Amino acid sequence: MLSQELTNNSTPFAHSFGNNVSAAVIGASGGIGSELVAALCKLPSVTRVYAFSRTKPQFSNPKILASAIDLEKEDTVAAAAGAIGAENSALDIVIVASGILHKQGFLAPERSLKDVDPESLSAAFRVNTIGPLLVAKHFHPLLPKTKKSVFAAVSARVGSIEDNHLGGWYSYRISKAGLNMGIKTLSVELTRLRPLATCVGLHPGTVATKLSEPFLGRAHKGHVFTPDVASTNLLQVISTLSQKDSGFVLDWSGKRVPY
Repeated sequence: MLSQELTNNSTPFAHSFGNNVSAAVIGASGGIGSELVAALCKLPSVTRVYAFSRTKPQFSNPKILASAIDLEKEDTVAAAAGAIGAENSALDIVIVASGILHKQGFLAPERSLKDVDPESLSAAFRVNTIGPLLVAKHFHPLLPKTKKSVFAAVSARVGSIEDNHLGGWYSYRISKAGLNMGIKTLSVELTRLRPLATCVGLHPGTVATKLSEPFLGRAHKGHVFTPDVASTNLLQVISTLSQKDSGFVLDWSGKRVPY
C-alpha cells in the first residue's frame, strides 16, 4: 500500500509519474484536500505542490506554494493557472477536492421535492459542477503533452443515476451527476488535447469531515474513513490509473461507480 511506501522511490506512484512530479490541489483547506497536500509532500518523487483554496491555506512545507482561488470566480481560477504557467511549470496531477453539501441557514440535503430551492440548487452547481470545469478549462494547458498526467475531481456515489435507489438530496445528487458528465465529456476532449492524460472522478467513501459531519450517524459502523486514510486511498487509485479509466468515476478501492 502507498501508506507503507511513502518514503520509498519504488512506489507505484513513482513508477507511474517518475521523478520531479508537480501537483495542484484545489480545495486544499478542506478535510480531504489538506490531507492530499500532506500525503503528496511525503512522496519523494513529488517536488512541488500547489495548494489552492478560497482563503490562502497555511502550510510550512517548502514543497508547497499556497494561494487563494474561488471556484465561483473564474478570474481567480485563470489567475492561478496563469501564475503556474508563468513559472514555465507543467502539472502532472490536478485534483479538485472542493465541494459543498450543506451550509448553515442556506443549503441542506433535501428530504423531498418540496424542499428544493432554486438558490440552493444553483449554489451546489456553482461549486460542485461548474467550479471543477473552470479548473479544467484553465489548468488543462498545464498538463504535459508527452507524458502521463491525471486530472481528477472528488465526486460522490450519490451522483450515480443507476445507483440511486433512495431518492432525496436533489441538489447534491444532481450537481455531482453533472460533474460526472463533465468528467466524461472532458475525457473525450483531452484525447485530442492531451492524449496521455487520464481524467477521472474519485469517490472517497464516507469521510469524517465538516462536509459529512451532520450525516455520519447514517453511515454503517466501520465504513467511515478519516481524512488521512481517505487521501492515501485516493492517491493509491491515482497511482494505478490507465487510459482505460478515463471518463469514469472510481471509488476509493479503484472500482468503477455506475453511471
